[in-house]
Parts: sequence; C-alpha cells; structure tokens
Amino acid sequence: MGTYTPTPFSPARRISREVTVGPVTIGGESGIVVQSMLTSDTRDAEACVREALELDEAGCEIVRVTAQTRKIAENLEQIRDGIREAGSDVPLVADIHFKPDAAMEAAKWVEKVRVNPGNYADKKKFEILEYTDEQYAAELARIEEKFGPLVDECKARGIAMRIGTNHGSLSDRIMNRYGDTPLGMVESALEFARIARDRDYHNFVFSMKASNPKVMIEAYRLLAARLAEEGDDWNYPIHLGVTEAGDGEDGRIKSAIGIGSLLHDGIGDTIRVSLTEDSVYEIPVAEALEATVNRLRQSTSDIDVSWDDVTWDPFVYERRTSEKIAVCGIPLGGDETVRVFTSRKKWEALAHKIDKLGDFKPEIIVEDSGALAVDPRDESAITFLNDSDTAQLVTVSDGLDLSVIDAYRLLAAKADPRHPVLLKDTLMPSGNPDREFLETLLEASVNLGSLICDGIGDAVLIQGEEAPGQSLRLAYNILQASGARIFKTDYVACPSCGRTLFNLQTTTQKIREATGHLKGVRIAVMGCIVNGPGEMADADFGYVGGAPGKINLYVGKEAVKFNIPEDEAVERLVDLIKDHDRWVDAPEPAESIEQG
Repeated sequence: MGTYTPTPFSPARRISREVTVGPVTIGGESGIVVQSMLTSDTRDAEACVREALELDEAGCEIVRVTAQTRKIAENLEQIRDGIREAGSDVPLVADIHFKPDAAMEAAKWVEKVRVNPGNYADKKKFEILEYTDEQYAAELARIEEKFGPLVDECKARGIAMRIGTNHGSLSDRIMNRYGDTPLGMVESALEFARIARDRDYHNFVFSMKASNPKVMIEAYRLLAARLAEEGDDWNYPIHLGVTEAGDGEDGRIKSAIGIGSLLHDGIGDTIRVSLTEDSVYEIPVAEALEATVNRLRQSTSDIDVSWDDVTWDPFVYERRTSEKIAVCGIPLGGDETVRVFTSRKKWEALAHKIDKLGDFKPEIIVEDSGALAVDPRDESAITFLNDSDTAQLVTVSDGLDLSVIDAYRLLAAKADPRHPVLLKDTLMPSGNPDREFLETLLEASVNLGSLICDGIGDAVLIQGEEAPGQSLRLAYNILQASGARIFKTDYVACPSCGRTLFNLQTTTQKIREATGHLKGVRIAVMGCIVNGPGEMADADFGYVGGAPGKINLYVGKEAVKFNIPEDEAVERLVDLIKDHDRWVDAPEPAESIEQG
C-alpha cells in the first residue's frame, strides 16, 4: 500500500478531476463545496422547497434529499420545479438506499444521485457465509445487473453520482471478505466504481462516512492511497463527512476532528457537517471549519522528513508507546489515560471549586510539570532529549512558525517513543477574551483530534480559550470525541432527514436527560433503519425508528425489542440498560464546568 499523500507535513491538496453537479463544479481548481441535507419529508414538496431555499440563502451549494421509494422519488419533480421557480439553481441530490427503482426515477429530476454500495443491491442480514472466488464473482455480476442501468441513465442525462460507503451499512459479502474495516469500506466503493468506469462514466465522487472519527480518517486515507495506486485517471473527487456526529458542541467537535484532520491532510473536495439540528445550522459550521483549516495549514518552514522517518501507521490506529512517568504525583504516559493540563492562572481561578468538578477537573498545572519545550527542528534539543537517561515529558515550544499538527508529528518522528508528549491546541496562546468560541473549538478539535487519531499524545493543554471552565470542558469533550478518554455518556445521533420516523432533536434531548450520567455507556439514536444496525456495532445500546411512532431497541447490533410506542421508548431503553447491569443512579450534580 502506498501513502495517501507524498508527505505527512503540510501536504498539498490532493489533485482531483472535475465533476459537475448542475452549475457547481467539485474538484479540479474549485474550492471546497459545502453541502447539507433536507430534514423535511420528501412527500411534502412545499416544505422541502422552503428548506432548500433557506439552505441556499445560508450558503449551501448542494442540497440532498432522501428518496425512499420510487413513488416518493416522483415528488422530486415538484421539489426541483419549486426551487427553480423561486429563482434558485442550487443542485438537488437524491439520497438512495435499498431501492434501485427509486434511483432510476430520481435520476429524471435531480442533478446527482447518491447510492450506498452496502445496500443498493444487497440487503443486510448479518449472515456468515464463506464465498469462493467463483461465488464472489457471481455476486459482482448480480450487482452490475442492478447498478449498471443507473450508471447508463446518469451518463445519458449528464448527471453526477456519489458512491457513498457508510461504515454502518457494509454488505454481508464485504463483511465476510474484508470485515467491518476501513479496507472493506474502500473495496465496497471500488466495486461500484469499476462498473461505472467500464461504462465510460466518470462524473462521480466517493465518500467513506463513519461515526467514529478514527475509522473515518483511516478509511479516507486508505481510499486516497488506493485511488493513487489504481492510476492517475482514478483521481475522482472525495466528499467528507462524519455520520451521526450528534448535536451541540459534541457534534461540532466530532465533525471537526474527522473532516478537519482530512482537509489538513489535503484530502477532500466537498464536505457536509452532519448535526442533529435544523440543517441550516450546519452551513456556518462547515464554512468556519474550512476557513480554520486553511489558516492552520499555513506553515512557513519546510520539513525534510519522509514517511520512512515517521513512527505511526496512517492506516491503522495505535497509540504511541511512551513510558509511564509520574508528573506532579500523577501517572502519565504508557497505558494511562490522556491527562488534562491547565495553566496556573486558570487553576487558581477554579481553585475554590475544583473538589466539586467531579470527573471534569484539571489534573496538572503545566508550569509545575517540568515539561521540556522544544523546537522539533532543533537537532541539538532533540539530541539532548534522546540522550536523557530517563523518560521526559516533552512538548513543542510556543511561538514557532509551524502548524501544530506538523510540529507534533515532527516531534513524534524525532523523539524517542519513550518520551510522553504534551499536546497543545495552539502554539499562540490566546490573548483575546472576545474571540469567537466556535473558532477556538474548531481549531482545538482539528489540531488535538488529528494528533490523537494518529496515536500521538499523552496529555493535552488548551491555550486558545481564555475562560478556565470553558477551556477545561473543551479539553474533555475533544478527548471524548476522539475516543481517548470517555468521561460521560457517548451518543451517536444521526442528523434528521426525510426518512426519520420521529423527532430526532427532542428525542435525543430526552435520552440525554435520562441517561447523561452513565459514564462510558455509548447510546446510538437513529431515525431509521438505513444505518441503524451497522452503527449499533459501535454502540452499547440503540434507539432506532422502526415504523412511524414505533421504536426498536438494540443491544450492540442486535434488535431485542420491537415496535415500542414512541411515548414509552425512552423508559424502555432505561429498563434495557438496567437489565444489562449498565445502570447507575445519577449522582448529586457536580458544579457545572460551563461556568468560568
């Protein structure tokens, strides 16, 4: 396997061919294209038109809408006509799962069709089969028979396609040959791409979406590497997204980690930030994320280090193996949890209530830690560090003309792995108390999250946020979203769309209120069956729309309770958690870290 980019340090943006979606161009010399998806029911043309126009006004460049059946897909004509009659030329994309006939109908009315290779021609049964090469080839022939007509239709009509793999909905065939892996996600998409290419159709993009940022990052890197390996003419554009990211700060942080890390690596031509909120709120976050990454990627120093010199595998997550040391009496490094540092000034501001902050308190004051700050380009400093008889906590000096990600990757490449690393969100500590918090959140999430997902880092320090409590909350939420330290209930919540069978926003809030104290429990809230079973694989419990007003409950990826009335479902979810001995009563509330 080759690499996804020539260098891990300030890589140039991956060069892709142009794909046209109505008046919008993806790839080539175009900037990053921002997308979103309608939450309105596709059968309600008036609501869909209204929402599409709101998204267009907010800066959304491509609008996606679900088409569950052929009959529902027929309504795309009214939606498209309503948007055009209002004077908007924003392209419309039909989102297809399970139904080839719906895709064929949708292709008459939209500028782009999204298909999911995991369920376009396959139904998910979680069957265990051992395919011979002949059986596998027969399966591919069956897929071509179902998928080929859509390719021909898109080519004839001059419309685009997204071949969009979801980690939560890989087919049994792929699962049994490649497992539930990033490689399986990539190979699933390549099977469909080869069918398109055999028909001389090239107006398509790829996506590799997952709710776990580590899985998503690995899958996209692997995709970029595989496309490069296939040849120069496989340079198709790539759409980025973290599926089921959730809402609020958690959703923004998880999206920034996944999408931002890849944009920083030069991968990505179009993005969607998927939030369990009204779709119009996704657009400013996506735009701010793109702007943040563009700013962070600016580095004034060339780094003469190749992939041969780095110590991590970009395609397989493994935490860097440092030695365990004691810092201010607290174990750090090795297999210890990632520690949260703060400054003396912030510690003193919180001193009167630290014992009331529960699991969210700062652990080590950076000025007392003895951390050695170095410029990783300074060979004498690196030699001094590596000649040390004992493991030493090391960090990057403030004020360097390096991006944070480049600086710490270089440090990890040059310092002996035995030395634990303290990560900083910025090398330019904030002196602006009025800085927009979203900018701070995105910068910290991209920088820290990307490095943590590379396996780098034994402790974190937020310097970009002035408020002590807010900087602390941000540190813990980034560690949670990156899977480095679970300190609260973890939610996987999909964004709403026309397939959703209940109000996702209010339901997610009800579930948070009932279960938010269950530290380390992961709960998935899915509006429909499309990604439900697959995403259950990463969750302990799942709440999935099964039919209008009816909920199915899962343990792992197995449905155990069916057709529960919606008004009883949260209580029944709590009962299920209790039945599996994962329930504890809520403690007395700790003082909120929202303050200060």
